[in-house]
Amino acid sequence: MHLLILTACLAASPGDCAPRLLPQGAGGDAAACQARGDSVSADWLAGHPDLTGKGWTCVPLDQAPALELTELAPGVHVHRGADGPLSRENRGRIANLGVVIGDQRVAVIDPGGSREEGEALFAAIRRLTDLPIGPVILTHMHPDHIAGAEVMAEAGGEIIADARLPDAIAARRETWLESIPAQIGAQPWLGTALVAPARVIAAETTLDLGGTTLTLTPVATAHTDSDLTVRDARSDTLFTGDLVFRRLTPVLDGSLKGWLAWLAAPPPEAARVVPGHGPVAATLAEAAADETAYLGALRDAVRAALDAGQGLSAAVPAVAAALAPLAPAWADFDATTARNAAAAFAEMEWD
Repeated sequence: MHLLILTACLAASPGDCAPRLLPQGAGGDAAACQARGDSVSADWLAGHPDLTGKGWTCVPLDQAPALELTELAPGVHVHRGADGPLSRENRGRIANLGVVIGDQRVAVIDPGGSREEGEALFAAIRRLTDLPIGPVILTHMHPDHIAGAEVMAEAGGEIIADARLPDAIAARRETWLESIPAQIGAQPWLGTALVAPARVIAAETTLDLGGTTLTLTPVATAHTDSDLTVRDARSDTLFTGDLVFRRLTPVLDGSLKGWLAWLAAPPPEAARVVPGHGPVAATLAEAAADETAYLGALRDAVRAALDAGQGLSAAVPAVAAALAPLAPAWADFDATTARNAAAAFAEMEWD
């Protein structure tokens, strides 16, 4: 297989360029790829009016940048994200991404945090199989998990998410389009589009990949207001998205009470659990242990601050101090805990 690589540049800053892999230009050999190069590049640029092209080339699949995927069980692969906040060093590649290969099609569970990462995930999938891309499942709204979705849509995938996700993205889109490239760098983000899902679900839904099924289960507001879990039937692998954090400090962008309620009554145990961040675990209890302790301590510290009559400005440092003994277990602890304290305070102050 050969892949089409377009050199794309910002129209407003022609010196800012990056190679962009265009899945629709893929061909079985160089000639097939080259035959599509002009038309696919022109169509893609027409859909990205802020960019211009500076030529294209076709490269063998083994020469295209590809993410590292680890096989957890037959047909189930995971890319482990970096254990840290968004940065130029990690290029925004901090989320765990999943690939499930059925007998008839491939599912993607979170397509990555930028156009660049989505392209590298596509190349990695194509090194494993030439089966068509089927469902591309967004476990929640945060860009580190979903910003690569357009790549998979171009490859023929159907983007699927919780019914609440489109509104959640719409409310934050403009902020993210400015803030994320500033954090991870312009090159990995260049050409990234936060696309809407083609299909949304509001109840448990089963998807057939041939030889296995995926069960998608929406969750009441917890980490965010658009969370869902994914369970692969054949391997009994549970993908939790960011309902479970390991090593990277949990981010509260939904409801602390709702998150703790989900952790208190989680789905049935699985053969293995893939959290949104951090290492794969043998059980959900193992995966969520540190997070449960952190969120419980956050609730208790906020409650103590409220009981003491503290306002927000005094409560945030008090909560951070109360949680400080937990810091060694978590990356990006101080900044995230301060934000979590403010969010939990706003939720709990009228209890």
